[in-house]
Amino acid sequence: MDYSAILNAAGIFIYGMMGIVAIYGVICVVLLLRKIGQKRFSNPNAQAEFLDEVGELCKKRRFDEVAEMCDTPGLWSKAVPQLIIVALQNQDRSPQKLRRLVAEQFEREILADLEYRLSWINTIVKSAPMLGLLGTVIGMIMAFQTIAGSADTGTDPTALAEDIGIALFTTALGLTIAIPLVLAAAFTNVRIGKLQDAVQEAVGIFLDDFESARKSA
Repeated sequence: MDYSAILNAAGIFIYGMMGIVAIYGVICVVLLLRKIGQKRFSNPNAQAEFLDEVGELCKKRRFDEVAEMCDTPGLWSKAVPQLIIVALQNQDRSPQKLRRLVAEQFEREILADLEYRLSWINTIVKSAPMLGLLGTVIGMIMAFQTIAGSADTGTDPTALAEDIGIALFTTALGLTIAIPLVLAAAFTNVRIGKLQDAVQEAVGIFLDDFESARKSA
């Protein structure tokens, strides 16, 4: 039975899917990097200045002003101000429970979202070579069909080379998509790690200042 039409259609479909996967992968990387940028301060000095200002307000027990400052448009989307607001909303808890609550909030509301977005990039990294392998299998099937039909029509080297070319090209295309995304995933993973370290350090400093202010009441 001749499956040439089906195989040709499948080949076109695979090329289309690989294009979609590549575009979606780039979009995921851009959105993830943008999300990380929103959650972190532009530089360590900006974070230090913010913490100094918050610390001064805490010493004066002006917690409402701290909450208002964290809720301003330039800061409300960043991780540290968000967690400070959570701490202020639950200041009736003991220091140990408050630290645990803030850590859980960070993992659940911020890190989980970033890791979810990163998982899509990893899924695309795995999917692109698999699509390339599927194209390779289809190309080899078409090549074998060409060889099988050569008994009646004679082998057409051009047709055979085209089928083998499709088989090899889809594999190469899948790897071409996957390799840059592997590097992008590693880069974003490092950025997430740096964000996590910076947030944990900043929140720790705030909670120390906050507990000192509460004890001095």
